[in-house]
Amino acid sequence: MTLVTSLICVKCGAEAPAPESAGVCPHCNDPSAVLEINYDMDAAARSMTPAALAARPLNHWRYRELLPVEPGPAADAWPVGFTPILDTPRLARWAGLSRLRIKDDTRNPTACFKDRASSVGVLHALSHNARRVACASTGNAASSLAGFAAIAGIPATIFVPARAPEPKIAQLLVFGADVRRVRGTYEQAYELCSALCRQHGWYNRNCAINPYLVEGKKTAGLEIAEQTARDLPGWVAVSVGDGCTAAGIAKGLIEMHALGFIDRVPRLLGVQAERVDPVARAFETGTPEVAPDADTFADSINVAVPRNWRKAVQRVRETNGVFVRVSDDEIAEAMRAAGSLAGVFAEPAAAASIAGIRRAVSAGIIEPDADAVAVVTGSGLKDIASAINICGKPTDTDPL
Repeated sequence: MTLVTSLICVKCGAEAPAPESAGVCPHCNDPSAVLEINYDMDAAARSMTPAALAARPLNHWRYRELLPVEPGPAADAWPVGFTPILDTPRLARWAGLSRLRIKDDTRNPTACFKDRASSVGVLHALSHNARRVACASTGNAASSLAGFAAIAGIPATIFVPARAPEPKIAQLLVFGADVRRVRGTYEQAYELCSALCRQHGWYNRNCAINPYLVEGKKTAGLEIAEQTARDLPGWVAVSVGDGCTAAGIAKGLIEMHALGFIDRVPRLLGVQAERVDPVARAFETGTPEVAPDADTFADSINVAVPRNWRKAVQRVRETNGVFVRVSDDEIAEAMRAAGSLAGVFAEPAAAASIAGIRRAVSAGIIEPDADAVAVVTGSGLKDIASAINICGKPTDTDPL
């Protein structure tokens, strides 16, 4: 049995019935009125102790008390989570910071952070006897869902926008998914996916309005707290698109503080692209509106209409965190720096967290003597075209 006690609307605070997959508050009639899952924290504290965790497998199912699903023997073997945290002194100097560590989630099975969410979603779908799982994605959520659906043996239908990078589409096809490339934007792919999920009764994995998926993303925050408990950073930097990742990681840190694993909660630095910054705007003004032609080459955070902005704003505030914006040029520079100074190949959206730290230091938001962890959410192999465009081509030479 899970320790879930209730689902609460982040807008009105009312308790809501548990949806089978995606769902928002039935009282608010607002697509941003997403649901927050609460747990019996007293019961969790009795069994989820440091000694108990030391005996558990090194994957994210180790935090089962704080997840809305029971993994069972089969899922417990799925290789996801507990990715390493790397000390990067040369990259720290580049960022102007005393210490910078990287939480390298490119080590997950499909080379991205979203494996955390998809594994929870697929398991939840299986527990509800779903016939098919579906999602809309700019790439990473899609490939992770397709991968875990293949592991679990459940069909997957994926909707991607026209500009989704080819390497990400290749992953979907290799995993055997039904891939539908929409002649339009991510928002249009999202609306089509949602409509067909309602029509056919498919399990809707779209993390923005599926409360179970955010709990999978939360495990990165749980891990950061456990892995750095004796050397806790002052800041954790996260790139932000829909808002789910920032909300999840912040929640994980807060829950580990509530359970006594850490003595304080690190501040969250939410990083958005300069031209696609609706969640940062909502944090500052209460309204997540951006220009309709807003755009960034960092496809995974190219989300002009975020559904989970309320939860992200609330959680970042709860950690006494802030938002910053970075330009595409700054993201490109961070990609080069992460590779050449730390040996980490980050896709554009993943490098945004590192760019955000440098921007925050230069703006006086983060002190130069601070300690930060940047979450790198996806491998640069997901977007080879951007990497080559940024770093250039090799020098051709003749053989001897």
